[in-house]
Amino acid sequence: MSRFQIVIIPVTLFRQNCTLIWETDSKACAVVDPGGEPGRILDTIANLGLRVEKILLTHGHLDHAGGALALKGVLDEARTAAGEAPVPILGPDERDRFLLERIEEDALQFGFTGLRNVLPDQWLHEGDVVELGALRFEVLHCPGHTPGHIVFVEKAERFALVGDVLFHGSVGRCDFPYGDPVALRAAILGKLLPLGDDIAFICGHGGGSTFGAERRSNPFLQD
Repeated sequence: MSRFQIVIIPVTLFRQNCTLIWETDSKACAVVDPGGEPGRILDTIANLGLRVEKILLTHGHLDHAGGALALKGVLDEARTAAGEAPVPILGPDERDRFLLERIEEDALQFGFTGLRNVLPDQWLHEGDVVELGALRFEVLHCPGHTPGHIVFVEKAERFALVGDVLFHGSVGRCDFPYGDPVALRAAILGKLLPLGDDIAFICGHGGGSTFGAERRSNPFLQD
């Protein structure tokens, strides 16, 4: 049996992949990129009997972080009643602070409601390690889509959560004023692909893939 399990909950009109990942034995869970619809996320957590230990953010875009504060509020209320510590929000890199602080403003442009500005309990940096039970997710700073985008890699399990850095057959958008296509490609080619072709990943939108499949066929990564 695998040491961990995953459920993906597409949220918001952007169908962003909010990911629940948990240790099989302990049911200790991390919620990755809760961009919205916290009620649906909470229902899934309850139905699976999971214990949320952490909320992880890969970057500051509203569809990845806009539901984090509401989700934390409900989780913390239950934990406070039980005399337990609150659930921390971890990540992204602090270079995405400006995005997290304008989520509500950006949401108005898309007609989204209920999304809230949020700042993490802890910024994450290259080389940090986030533990979830026996799982160890190493943090890589992979800018380009946003300046503070990070990726979580569990090397022993050959698995990564890459947010909007890399997709099946594509890469993250860089046409924002703060985007940097050169930095994005450098991060993918220099940090992700060298980890091994066998590493499977979940991305921020759509189906996942492996680093090897993208190295071989992703048109954005070819010379």
